Amino acid sequence: MLYLLHNLRPMRNLLLLLCCLAGCFGFSQKTPAALKITYIRSSNGNAMENQDPIVVFTDQSQTVITSQKILDKKADYPFEQSVVDRASLLYSQFAQLSKTRSAATLDSTAIGKQVFEETPKTKTILGYPCKMAKTVINSNTIEVWYTDAAGIKGAPSVLGQNLGLVLEVTRNGNFTIAATKVEKLKSIPKPAIPVAQKTKVDLLTYRDLLWKSRFTQIPVFRKETINFSDDFGSNDSILRFAKGTIIVRKIKLPTISKNSRIFIDATEQSAGDAYDRTGSVFLIPTDNKLSFLDGLKETAGSLPVYENGNGKKYQGVVRTGNYSPLLELMRFFTPFGIKQYNTIQLKGKTWQDSVYYRQDVTDLLPVLSDKEIWIGANIANYDKGGHKLSVNITIHPEEESAETDNFVLPLFNTNNVMEMAGQEYATMFDSEKGLELTFTLASAVKGAKLRYITTGHGGWENGDEFLQKTNTILLDGKEMYSFIPWRTDCGSYRMYNPASGNFNNGLSSSDYSRSNWCPGMTTSPVYIPLGDLAAGEHKIQIKIPQGAREGNSFSSWNVSGVLLGR
Repeated sequence: MLYLLHNLRPMRNLLLLLCCLAGCFGFSQKTPAALKITYIRSSNGNAMENQDPIVVFTDQSQTVITSQKILDKKADYPFEQSVVDRASLLYSQFAQLSKTRSAATLDSTAIGKQVFEETPKTKTILGYPCKMAKTVINSNTIEVWYTDAAGIKGAPSVLGQNLGLVLEVTRNGNFTIAATKVEKLKSIPKPAIPVAQKTKVDLLTYRDLLWKSRFTQIPVFRKETINFSDDFGSNDSILRFAKGTIIVRKIKLPTISKNSRIFIDATEQSAGDAYDRTGSVFLIPTDNKLSFLDGLKETAGSLPVYENGNGKKYQGVVRTGNYSPLLELMRFFTPFGIKQYNTIQLKGKTWQDSVYYRQDVTDLLPVLSDKEIWIGANIANYDKGGHKLSVNITIHPEEESAETDNFVLPLFNTNNVMEMAGQEYATMFDSEKGLELTFTLASAVKGAKLRYITTGHGGWENGDEFLQKTNTILLDGKEMYSFIPWRTDCGSYRMYNPASGNFNNGLSSSDYSRSNWCPGMTTSPVYIPLGDLAAGEHKIQIKIPQGAREGNSFSSWNVSGVLLGR
């Protein structure tokens, strides 16, 4: 027995030493009270430039998701922070929309409903052994690398909060959020986020407030009536002309950075009119002695007249030495009676309540930024109920500066928006000369292009609305572009057209292909390269083989053109 004890003594000493070492290592690896993790974003293996690193503070009771710029009080509005209550897994979101506006919401299901597929893949990140789990969100494959070794859970977003400490997240193999530093703390800084709970809202409202705070929306018109009536009248903010078919308002636009995108949108409903009509949103230039406002306030006859030898006089359609024509922002077409005629019932048809149009007008930034401008809209109709129209301009900041034109010159617009006040239809293309004008450039224009909108109208069967016609654009006698404007997708808009006539062949009137438009859509501009233009006088000509008059039926072409360049 003494022999055995004597021989076990060295082994006991070794065991004591191992226990001491284990104790030392156990102390060094014990779970920290709190962690601070910094993450950066990368795309295709390259760190994204000028980014604001994500910063996460986490302990056993909560996880706070913020950013370095927020912590440094240098974040631009709006900015967002989140808190996870680790016991209940409640996910709170806080948004500082502006210096004085904030919003907060609570989501009790965001974390609990997440489903992951564990994989056998492992790797080490910042010294931590990590496992990988996968999930699919909106067809995006998300790979989440997390560790249990930290003893604390947390993540740079709501995703994977209950897996462990998430150190890397990759979406579709090309976008990654990865931890670059893990720091041990005694506690989470207090307050880790500013109090932004003055406005508690539901989740959808929160998302809507946050989304809208990311851009500037400028209301132009709000459900204004555009109809045909002797009782039309103006007020302090909205001017009405041409029997109420034109509305005009002066607005002030802010300075718009070259990093921005500019959009115009419109929402239309029928308030009585059952037919498809031409609509337009336009800017009235006031840089010349005469403007379209003069014609609105007086008569169409007060505007400069264009003649091409066919015996007609076309008022206010081309640029002259002392007059600038309308600059068309967006051309749209009303469908057959949307909303007003939704009571018409057809099996399998659920009519839309309104039609929404939206178009990018960033190329017109030079005439919009920091300007007080007259904006008008019209819908040509002869109905006392007419239409309801809303229009907005939205300005969306971009991170990178896009190359934009700084020269904008409206040249022509044959859309007779003053139709109900005597402005002539655009039938000038029945002459070989078509539409022709000269314009003078005070200085050279580089990379010139024509922003050209064209739509054909008139008649049935043989009318140009339903016939393919070539548009040819000539500059200084040289053909620059020739094409057939035509839309074959009109049937896609059937749910906007409750009052559209139905025929024995199974088609609706709104289904038929047309000359670059459909009932319920916008017509996009075509951009025609013109090259570098020297200072001095130039001549532009538009030629279209317009169909001949048939009895009381006739064809016409609404074309507008704006010269762009640098």
